[in-house]
Amino acid sequence: MSTPVEPRPVVVIGGGISGLTAAYRLTRASIPVHLVESADQLGGLGMGGEIGGIEIERFYHCVMPTDEHLLPLLDELGLHDSIRWQPTTMGMNVDGRRFPFNSAVDLLRFTPLRLAHRIRFGAVSLLLRRLGRGKDLDNTRTEDWLRGVYGPTVWERILKPLFGAKFGDAFGEVPARYLYQRLGRESNVATRGYPQGGYREIVERLRTAVESGGGRISCGVAVADVALDDDGARVRLATGEEIAALSVVSTVPIPLLRSLADERLRAELPRLRLDYQGVVNAVFLLDRPLDGHYWAPVINCDTDFDGVVEMSALTGTHRYGGRSLVYVMHYCGRNSPLFAESESEIARRWTAQLRALYPDRLTDTGAVEDVRVFKAPFVEPIPTLGYHERMPAARVGDTCVFLATTAQIYPDVTSWNSSVGLADRVVREVIDNRDSARRRTVVNA
Repeated sequence: MSTPVEPRPVVVIGGGISGLTAAYRLTRASIPVHLVESADQLGGLGMGGEIGGIEIERFYHCVMPTDEHLLPLLDELGLHDSIRWQPTTMGMNVDGRRFPFNSAVDLLRFTPLRLAHRIRFGAVSLLLRRLGRGKDLDNTRTEDWLRGVYGPTVWERILKPLFGAKFGDAFGEVPARYLYQRLGRESNVATRGYPQGGYREIVERLRTAVESGGGRISCGVAVADVALDDDGARVRLATGEEIAALSVVSTVPIPLLRSLADERLRAELPRLRLDYQGVVNAVFLLDRPLDGHYWAPVINCDTDFDGVVEMSALTGTHRYGGRSLVYVMHYCGRNSPLFAESESEIARRWTAQLRALYPDRLTDTGAVEDVRVFKAPFVEPIPTLGYHERMPAARVGDTCVFLATTAQIYPDVTSWNSSVGLADRVVREVIDNRDSARRRTVVNA
């Protein structure tokens, strides 16, 4: 009597939120899954870290009430009611001075701009979404659009530094559609949410759901190569294990997948020039709050970092033993000098810079209890003009390989919400492709 042949699984490469969501959806559809993650923990940019003996996320995250993909997933996982919602505010740090930036009164008191420019800034900001309707913003540079509606002074003084901080030297070619889409998700005064069990709780619920559904998850195991075969693909792991796959869902950056692909697959991968911004992120544990603003850009303040996120303004201080948790960050290419610099040197210098920026709050050496530095090389794809037409499709040619990467999220903002939505769409294509293949097999038989 012959031994039954185990069905080929779908191999998911990458255990961030896209990979976990894809694996979860596939197991819910009763499709065998093997998720492979090279790091020793799941979560991608939501991976856990530690500071002062307290568990944190290495990079800041929040949930928005408009998260139409993430919130239903949390509901399925039984976590919807675990979100702690909190009104948050924004500050602005300019020329070494700190300003609240949330109301018409705040804007009128914002002295880095002259009064006429403040009034124009406020009026245009209120009308910006209306001003963008019907325009080909995918083929319009952000600089051209914003300089035109706000005027050259506001652009050069405020907006250019903000975009330069996010996208580096490439910001001039970023389509205005990126900003336009962002306007629908965020505002200066916004209600934001954070899961009471942290992002690890979301990751663990997804892991449990995948494994209880029969899926397999391998952490701390790198993929060595991916090769196409007549029945699907073969994924070879660094351990030497080879997985015969029905399909492959890759969530890793396309340049990384290209380095793993065999000649046949490499020839089918999208041929687009797309660079990525990485990020250097320092996390501070303080014995006191700063200004209480969740988010405050930093412009012309003699700091290496370009923004301050006071996470405890959203989460509360109880998670951190009554202390405040603050993230500061600088987006940069993975080949930049800052990215190559040691974490200890960055921590030393950025601690001094944070003290200089908040001299009235961080008045003594004991105010900063701990600092940790984390880096990520692939955080934000940098879209260029007309990118929407060139954006990679989910399926790689006529192969069994599918992509669910941040390069396919544009014009949406890179977030857990958009990554969940992308994973949902890609999984539907994987299932449709499997069903079509089955129908062809039946017809040919």
